[in-house]
Amino acid sequence: MKQIIQSRKSGKLALKDVPAPKVRGGCLLVRTRASLISAGTERMVVDFARKSLAGKAQARPDLVKKVLEKAKKEGLVNTWKAVMARLDEPLPLGYSAAGDVIAVGAGLEGEFAVGDRVAMAGAGIANHSELNTVPRNLVAKIPTDVPDEEACYATLGAIAMHAVRNANATLGDVVAVIGCGLVGQLAIRFLTLAGVRVIAFDYADDRLDLARRMGAEAALTPENTNIDAVYRLTGGLGVDAIVNAAATDSSAPFEFAAAIARDRARVVMVGLTGTTFPYAAFMQKELNIIVSRSYGPGRYDSDFEQRGQKYPEGWVRWTETANLRETLRLMQSERPVRLDVSALTSHKFKLDDAENAYALVTGGTERHLGVVLTYPDGDDKNRPPMISRK
Repeated sequence: MKQIIQSRKSGKLALKDVPAPKVRGGCLLVRTRASLISAGTERMVVDFARKSLAGKAQARPDLVKKVLEKAKKEGLVNTWKAVMARLDEPLPLGYSAAGDVIAVGAGLEGEFAVGDRVAMAGAGIANHSELNTVPRNLVAKIPTDVPDEEACYATLGAIAMHAVRNANATLGDVVAVIGCGLVGQLAIRFLTLAGVRVIAFDYADDRLDLARRMGAEAALTPENTNIDAVYRLTGGLGVDAIVNAAATDSSAPFEFAAAIARDRARVVMVGLTGTTFPYAAFMQKELNIIVSRSYGPGRYDSDFEQRGQKYPEGWVRWTETANLRETLRLMQSERPVRLDVSALTSHKFKLDDAENAYALVTGGTERHLGVVLTYPDGDDKNRPPMISRK
């Protein structure tokens, strides 16, 4: 089968023929139909892999600390060999995809069947690969009327949805979304679907235009000249919460958040930005900073993700799996008001053209947002009919 992999050492990308995975207990074997290149996250991964060894060390001092601790215990030679061996391992790319179940692992019979369409999540799991083996809690069934090329957004949707839940906004609240990339646009739509008023901020005019289409009441540049506009829109109060979905080394989003927030507002960090915040401004307003945990509860818990453990709904209502399901439910075309992600897709590439897709994402030579990879059809005999989308 074909899969996109990257060298950890050189950063070189390639579409390779690799051994096909096999189904195992508690998992599904899925033939991928569409996968999403998340420009922000995957560009960061690719850029890191392309750095020199010194550059990698400078970018990840936390890993350097672990290496030094290992050297103290196991010696420099053994540690060096371990680091080089790790760098020689190929890195699978991708974490948001959709496809057809072609085999059901032990323990999932009756819950899933061959031919089911599922969205799948997880770095190193929902890869840009023709076949993927995916644990139970990292998949969700796709409604019949949701195309694969939209369903592959479900993981990004879960990330945005969990950030929105962390904002704890209710009907009539005003929330600022800083950064109108994929996650920011999805957060805007979820907030508006929940009856929340949204003010979107970005420097790109095309993304501000898209934010308005996604439901934002106002779309502005995050500059001091627009602070007064925020207070006019909120009756002099300031926004009830801020979803920081920006991607920048600067801490400017935190500074801007402090300027537009009401007293005791929540600042939810879902993008990757600088983390130096103006202490005095945050203290005077008693602002709360929340770092959103990716897709939701269950993320980074190996018992939940790898071994299929469930959380009791009475205590944990919205797990990462539940967020995946809800994102897909909101995509259904039959809904009078729905999550339409089709406007987020700026480019589509066939899997065989994946290297050009990544050149677009990492090169910065052409404007892009959602970049979707499509896959060969394979055997369609178990594929359910699709409802026409007009």
